[in-house]
Amino acid sequence: MSRVSLEGQVAVVTGAARGVGELLARKLSARGVKVALVGLEPDALKQVSDRLHTESAHWHADVTDHEAMARVATEVEERFGRVDIVVANAGVATGGPFVDSDPEAWRRVIEVNLIGSAVTGRAFLPALTESRGYLLQVASLAAMTPAPMMSAYCASKSGVEAYAHSLRAEVGHQGVRVGVAYLSWTDTDMVRGADQDDVMRELRQRLPWPSNKTYPLGPAVDRIVDGIERRSSHVYGQWWLRGMQSVRGYLPAVIGTVGQREMRRFADRLSGMRTGLVGAGGAADEQERSTGVTHRR
Repeated sequence: MSRVSLEGQVAVVTGAARGVGELLARKLSARGVKVALVGLEPDALKQVSDRLHTESAHWHADVTDHEAMARVATEVEERFGRVDIVVANAGVATGGPFVDSDPEAWRRVIEVNLIGSAVTGRAFLPALTESRGYLLQVASLAAMTPAPMMSAYCASKSGVEAYAHSLRAEVGHQGVRVGVAYLSWTDTDMVRGADQDDVMRELRQRLPWPSNKTYPLGPAVDRIVDGIERRSSHVYGQWWLRGMQSVRGYLPAVIGTVGQREMRRFADRLSGMRTGLVGAGGAADEQERSTGVTHRR
């Protein structure tokens, strides 16, 4: 597809305080995009905003809060006059055996990754319809490959992929394009947080190449920016993920067989695993819920 010039466009990035969201905001700004940052860490968001090359602003909001996100959408349009790009990137993760999982943490992964993405889409679709813009939903390799010890994350990313595909068919005739971005293990706070657990780290290292590697953040985000420029339906943060689409139908049976073997290998080490949200982003989410503050500019 031909590229769309990003100069002067307005982009909203959720989960923008760190990781993929932060670097994406920086790279979009370097291409002349005005950026609205949304997340749970106002001090970190302000620091990101202050370093951008173009006009920017930040909003403290929980993406699962419809009223808060509706206010954010209104205020972003008032501030910038339009919205051309929305990247639904906010996400959290937890790992470990489902039977021992913390019900609150498990539910929260679904709420943020799936419900929060839908709330984001609902809030900004009127503006995107007006601008004939682009919504990019960040999914994961986990949408293609079910994996033991990651039931909440895989369920949320499979769900959000299906949601985005459904939405693409609904809004395409209105000129709105919808894309799905897939990333494998990428060097972010979330992945580093998951790796702090010995079992999760060793299980990941035992995956077949190339899914057992941690990939640098920069090239993955460059691919996302390229996908935004092209208004792509599918964006792959790592080169080999495109090929996974052709074999994904076989993966549940393969992983179901191989996964049983791996679970037997690690069975005596599964008790006592940490069951909360991982990484600094997970800690920020837990702190947000404990304070009850959901919207602050």
